[in-house]
Amino acid sequence: MTIEQLVDPDESNSAVARLSRPWHDSKGVTVMRGVGWTLIYAGFLILGFVVHQLFITNIFAQRAQDTLESELAVRIDDGAQTFAYVDPATGDVVEVPEFDPTVGGGSSGGGVDLGEFEDRLFAYESAPDLGEALGTIRIPDIGLDWTIVEGVRLSPDLKKGAGHYPDTPIPGQAGNAGIAGHRTTYGQPFHDLGELNPGDRVFWDSATGTHEYEVREVFVVRPSELWVLDNRDGAWLTLTTCHPKWSATERLIVVSEMVGGPNFGLFGEPT
Repeated sequence: MTIEQLVDPDESNSAVARLSRPWHDSKGVTVMRGVGWTLIYAGFLILGFVVHQLFITNIFAQRAQDTLESELAVRIDDGAQTFAYVDPATGDVVEVPEFDPTVGGGSSGGGVDLGEFEDRLFAYESAPDLGEALGTIRIPDIGLDWTIVEGVRLSPDLKKGAGHYPDTPIPGQAGNAGIAGHRTTYGQPFHDLGELNPGDRVFWDSATGTHEYEVREVFVVRPSELWVLDNRDGAWLTLTTCHPKWSATERLIVVSEMVGGPNFGLFGEPT
C-alpha cells in the first residue's frame, strides 16, 4: 500500500492536510497586530515630542540667548538711552535725545529750552524691533537671569524664552510693564516663578541702567483676564506664565513695584 492510499490529501479534517496548508492569520489576529504596531509607532512619536519639548527647545533657546546677549550689549553701547519728559497737557512722552545731564542750564544739547520740564526728565529708551533684545531680567531668589526680547509672538519671540508685551511700557518707565515667558519649554525661564513671595526682588538691566522692583502679589488667573496688564499709577512690572506646570489652563501672575534705579521716585512714591 502506498502513502497515497493511506492518506487522502483532499480530506480537509486530516492532520496532514491541516499542516500542509499555508498559514493564514484570522481577521482578529490581523487587527490586533495592526493595533499593536500603531501603538508602538504612536509611542515613538510621543517620546520624540517629549524629548523635543523638554530638551531640543531648551537647546534652541539657550543658543538664542547667546545671540541676544550680544545684541543687547551693542544696543547699550550704541547709546539707546536718551532722556524724556511727560507733557502734562497731553500725557505724551517727549524725547530729548541730545540732553546732557552733566551740563545743566535748562536746555538740551540741541538748544531746546526745557524750562520747567528739566526737573521731570527721566532715563528713556524706545523699543527695538520685534524679536530683538530689549533688556535682562534677574531674580536672584530663583536663579533667573534671562535676556528679554521685544514681542510675545509664540513664534519667533517666545521661542527665545520670554518677551515684553509691546502694548505695555518698557520696564524702567512709568506704568505697568508686562513680560511673558515659558515655564516648561524653550529654556523655561519662568519655571520657578511660583516660588516667589511678596518682598522678593526683581532686577531689570537695560540701556537706562538697572531698575529694582519688589514683588507685591503672586496669584493665578484665567487666560482671558487681561486686566492684569492694565496700566497703573507709578512704575510696575508684571510677569505672566502658564499655570500649573505642563499646562496652559491658567496663568501665574507676579506683580512687582519699582523701588530703586535711575528713574525711581520720578513716577510717584511706591506703595
